[in-house]
Amino acid sequence: MFRHLARAASALTTPLTPEDFLALFNPVHSSRQLRGIVTRVVHETEDSATIYFRPGHRWQAHQAGQWARIGVELDGVRQWRSYSLTTAAGHDPAITVKDAGAVSRVLVRGTKPGDVLFLSPPQGDFVLPEHPRSLLMLTAGSGITPVMSMIRTLIPRRPDADVVLINSNSTPEKSLFREELAELADQFPNLTVRHWFTSVRGRLEFTARTVADLCPDWRSRAAYACGPEGFLNDAEELWKREAALEAAQPACIGAGAEAKGARPGTLTVERFSTDFTAGAGHDGGVVVFEQSDREIQADGDTPLLDVGEDAGVLMPSGCRMGICHSCLVPLRSGQVRDLRTGELHNAPGQLIQTCVSAAAGPVNLDL
Repeated sequence: MFRHLARAASALTTPLTPEDFLALFNPVHSSRQLRGIVTRVVHETEDSATIYFRPGHRWQAHQAGQWARIGVELDGVRQWRSYSLTTAAGHDPAITVKDAGAVSRVLVRGTKPGDVLFLSPPQGDFVLPEHPRSLLMLTAGSGITPVMSMIRTLIPRRPDADVVLINSNSTPEKSLFREELAELADQFPNLTVRHWFTSVRGRLEFTARTVADLCPDWRSRAAYACGPEGFLNDAEELWKREAALEAAQPACIGAGAEAKGARPGTLTVERFSTDFTAGAGHDGGVVVFEQSDREIQADGDTPLLDVGEDAGVLMPSGCRMGICHSCLVPLRSGQVRDLRTGELHNAPGQLIQTCVSAAAGPVNLDL
């Protein structure tokens, strides 16, 4: 019966669908594009805001630590960027955005309740461990955003949780969620917050002694890190050094609990950017966007995604880091270089990631 009614409705509304008419009354109702309606905007610092939204019915509930692609209309073109979801798992989602770039600026400065955002489902593997563990969270700047979702999910709900957060920022005024973190730490003894302000103490150096001063039992904890590239590289180097030292030590028969706890735990990293140094310093070429009838001289260091967007070409995009593969397009002809590895790709029809590929000679794309 329902199918017959749906067919009848479709016949009456063709070429539109019944869903198109429903969208006139409910902006988040769409079978073609997942959407969300902004319910609240909270300005966290002078250049950042948290945007709460109610997603459409096809939204998949996020896990703490995941991210989603958010689309906005900018100069008549829909632009997509990826943002961490900062609310606790099971709650309506929100993103916390810093004013850095054209899309982020529109979100921070121009978003208001009632606005409609375009969405993609939550993604990402930077999530809480399946079984209870003592955790060490290392964050810097906006790297706190996915970790805040983890803390909001874990701390109020699990009395057996044990979390130490080391959070680095330039000044207290630029530290996201500082007051809420203080309130949570006061209310729940299973959360310890250590702030590191670089304007006072200088850069946080990742040495065993420095980390031990902030978290004496850091080696026994599962660690999660999110922040700028240099911050993450330094953290990874410390964990590698400690693992190498542990592997080099002879096994001690009958060692006690102290020795057993000396081995560093796991380190899980979430990056907001990608290291393009492997592809730097090369010549570019002329990039032809066939369908858009655009021809652009590009250097060898700029991702084709940026080249196209700067030229006004409608480019598919997602994470902009080579992770989600939303930007894949076929290479019609020419040659591109993977900016992460320096590897060349030139097979006609090969799918390339425009967010991590640059021109390495003439390039022809079917966009």
